Amino acid sequence: MTHGDVTPALGEQYGDADLSRRILEALAAAGRDPERLSRDDLAGFDEFHGGGRASTRALARLVAAGKDDRVLDVGCGIGGPARTLADEFGCNVQGIDLTATFIDAARMLTGRLGMQGQCEFQVASATALPFPDAAFDMVWSQNVIMNVPDKALCLREMARVLRPGGRLALELVVGGPGSEPVYPTFWSDDGEHSHIVTRDEIEAFLAGAGFRVRTVEDLTDHSVATAQKRSHASASATPDPLGLQVLVRRQLKEKFANGLRNYREGHIRALQIVAVLL
Repeated sequence: MTHGDVTPALGEQYGDADLSRRILEALAAAGRDPERLSRDDLAGFDEFHGGGRASTRALARLVAAGKDDRVLDVGCGIGGPARTLADEFGCNVQGIDLTATFIDAARMLTGRLGMQGQCEFQVASATALPFPDAAFDMVWSQNVIMNVPDKALCLREMARVLRPGGRLALELVVGGPGSEPVYPTFWSDDGEHSHIVTRDEIEAFLAGAGFRVRTVEDLTDHSVATAQKRSHASASATPDPLGLQVLVRRQLKEKFANGLRNYREGHIRALQIVAVLL
């Protein structure tokens, strides 16, 4: 079965059946009480995108996220950004992800944090959003669109569920002209499911879907600094037990190294884009 042009097999890139159990075991092993969690207990791994929680906050400020905004988080992962938007900016967030184990973990962690009334999650595809027209004030998506082959369809769906004048907040990796990244990366182990485009191309897709780009911020330097910090922490003699290895089971060291190489050699850039639906 496919969802638009996105196949459920993509979920295998990210999730596994033991994810929720492994998260709880890692928290307990690190001395956290799984029955009395705080968002800070999860900060090392629950915002999976390159810039971590700092880039979520930066994008939220860039898009002017605010109290009572109805937000759809497309590719929500285990719910970290959704919880940041809800807890720190007052948004009401609906998250969707194609990876069922991510949704299970998002619901579990949100419940343990007592945030069920602020964030809800379901399995769904970015190219077949299960929501009515004009249902949201803002659509949010961090480091997801690189996995979507049909970006035109994806962005049309995002536009469809936005109210007129609604905002789109994107964080994504874009490529250099004719430049192929070195794999494995965090969004693809071997190039399969990797569909990065250039900045000019994503801006053209946005225009075709009815968006006007308001702001573009280059996040590359911040992403490099975050990757260096996370890489050093994971390779230290006493690695943070609640780092990205809680989520990333395969080739973590290589993914960090290739991410830094891809940035330094100009294969990729990290951008935040805010656009408005015309």
